[in-house]
Amino acid sequence: MTGVKDWAARGRLRGWGGVTGMAVACALTASLTLLPLSHGGADPFGVNTAGPGAASALPARADACTDPEASLPPSSAGGPSIEKIRKRGKLIAGVDQNSFRWGYRNPDTGTLEGFDIDLVRAIAGNILGDPDAVIFRAIPTNQRIAALEHDRVDVVVRTMTINCKRLDQVSFSTAYFQAGQQVLAPKESAITGYDSSLKGKRVCTAEGSTAYEALEKQSYGAVFKDESDGTERDKDQLTVPNQLDCLVRLQLGEVDAVVTDNALAAGQAAQDPAVVLKGAPFTTEYYGVATKKGANDLVARVNAVLDDYRRGGKDSDWMVSYRAWLATGLPGIEAPPAPKYRSN
Repeated sequence: MTGVKDWAARGRLRGWGGVTGMAVACALTASLTLLPLSHGGADPFGVNTAGPGAASALPARADACTDPEASLPPSSAGGPSIEKIRKRGKLIAGVDQNSFRWGYRNPDTGTLEGFDIDLVRAIAGNILGDPDAVIFRAIPTNQRIAALEHDRVDVVVRTMTINCKRLDQVSFSTAYFQAGQQVLAPKESAITGYDSSLKGKRVCTAEGSTAYEALEKQSYGAVFKDESDGTERDKDQLTVPNQLDCLVRLQLGEVDAVVTDNALAAGQAAQDPAVVLKGAPFTTEYYGVATKKGANDLVARVNAVLDDYRRGGKDSDWMVSYRAWLATGLPGIEAPPAPKYRSN
């Protein structure tokens, strides 16, 4: 995985330069998210974690999805998706550019950095022999699946939770991170977590997120849906295109809390020490690399990359990237989640 340790080491030395600067950077990056981002050339196309353990082979899923984290066995073989990337000479990756420590634009250098960005570079290094052979496309949360369906990107590496509903639309690699939904709120707030303390509170989530789906199932009386009241009210007040917009809403006092993955929320708490995670995670979720539905050769290749990425114990590329970006906000993780594979 050429270059992964170097990129992670460089990232440890950089910061946002203060909460005020972070808030300004957040607002600016949120407004730029729809712009295509490139690296190395112009765009030619316009919680606790699971401990270490052996990979397990599982039967192929039937019509009923019972184990969404089970993916195709790893393979270094070629195929139509791999050849398309090689012919182009670039991997096109859908990423975030405003999730601190995961995928964000460093305000000092203008480069994209973070845990997800390290993984993208590892995939490019494996397929193309060059971790910099990447075209980054910044995509909002609610456009991740559409970007794959319309061939705007080859992969989405953007804290995307693997679940049965999404497997109807895209394909996923094995899990590369374990997270859970949690509540983010001001330190002085009376909100105590995902419980009755949310009653009557304005809660922000990202459109198309698993946080929104969780609130649909159990809201505890929280106000989380944007509903027309016949005025010029901002329809994206509570349900926003990008998750970072929720932090801005919270900082401005327009909402009382945010529900999101604790992995993302930890980065936001690092950006603004006035907010904290409340209560415990109330779900267990796994992030995967998403591809277009049926791009089996690419899924198998990414799984091979992830096998290498996890290998090496505390010196693995995965652990190096974790220590560089996430250990401060999510301490105590000793290993990546073990992969699960289908039998065919």
